[in-house]
Amino acid sequence: MSPVVILSINDASGQRCVDFLKDGAGVFWSDCRRDPEDAHGWRRLDAPHGPYADKPAALDVARGSVGWLAAEEADR
Repeated sequence: MSPVVILSINDASGQRCVDFLKDGAGVFWSDCRRDPEDAHGWRRLDAPHGPYADKPAALDVARGSVGWLAAEEADR
């Protein structure tokens, strides 16, 4: 089963995001960025983290690992 994005949370600038992916092993998350001057699009900053049992578990770990994510959600 190929990974499917089940949630993507962007920062206010639109240049960073955290993607949550699901495949047969569980749920993973990945910190990504894009540069407006680069036509490549989104790039992962590191390998996907996980697997986790479900989306809430992955989201909890991502909030503690990606500095802007918790602050971005608090502003919503």
